Amino acid sequence: MKRKYSFNRQNILPFFLLAVILLFGASATKADYKGNKQTPSSLEGRWDITINKSGKDVPSWLEVRHSGLHTLVGDFVGESGSARPVSKINFTDGKMSFTIPPQWETGNDVSVEGTLQGNSLTGTILLPDGKNYSWTAVRAPSLRNQKPPVWGQPIRLFSGTDLKGWHAMGANQWKTENGVLISPKSGSNLVTDQHFTDFKLHIEFRYAKGSNSGVYLRGRYEVQIADSKGLEPLKDQLGAVYGFISPSEMMAKEPGEWQAYDITLTGRMITVVANGKTIICNQEIPGITGGAIDSKEGEPGPLLLQGDHGPIEFRNITITPAR
Repeated sequence: MKRKYSFNRQNILPFFLLAVILLFGASATKADYKGNKQTPSSLEGRWDITINKSGKDVPSWLEVRHSGLHTLVGDFVGESGSARPVSKINFTDGKMSFTIPPQWETGNDVSVEGTLQGNSLTGTILLPDGKNYSWTAVRAPSLRNQKPPVWGQPIRLFSGTDLKGWHAMGANQWKTENGVLISPKSGSNLVTDQHFTDFKLHIEFRYAKGSNSGVYLRGRYEVQIADSKGLEPLKDQLGAVYGFISPSEMMAKEPGEWQAYDITLTGRMITVVANGKTIICNQEIPGITGGAIDSKEGEPGPLLLQGDHGPIEFRNITITPAR
């Protein structure tokens, strides 16, 4: 049986007011968006930064993301060190700013100011040395591959007898002995003359007690080498993508023993096998790590071996690039 419903003014009024409020709110939100194109979401994303430090280009990186309704937070990578959290990023009328404490530097806080103009940022950075430097930034590329890679032929990067195909970034302390590439003391980093995009890498290494090194993929993403036997698998220990990705477990051997990495890098996605065990499985590298050669993430780059953190040895370095 059908029921009859009757409405009087008292029944209709609450529904009418609710409809007006919803309509007005939606219109206001839409109008605000049109009237102010630079909303907080305009700043969100990853930024490849280049700092002009006394005439020298220094790479840096910033990620901005929202936290809740009103707050922007992020991560920042400077010239050295690891990714450091930014608890709040201020952004009003196209102007952004934030301050973070020093990490490995000594001195005052790091203060960053910038202006958003389309898909670029420009600004200044006050470093712990008390000096201001200018910087520019562009949006970091996604580096997403649409198809799985087709691998080419393996390339032996180190002959075992000389440094052909490599060059030191400064005074050279590297040498070869009995098929081993040796940095006997802290000195310059060593990079390949060739540049690569996507690849599979096999590399073997040996370090002295307490020593530290790293393998920089495309010269921008460091896979950490450190005396980490018995330590927790953290973002700054053996097998980590320094400051970004922790290994799933610690596979470090004793100092003085030969160890091996098998690394696959496609776009930003990385897999790391340490001493026969997969410790990072197809995870995304957000951005450059401290000590990168540049912040041009969309370009090919060299393989870089860190030689400024104590004695280190390498051998059997083979790379298989994607075609």
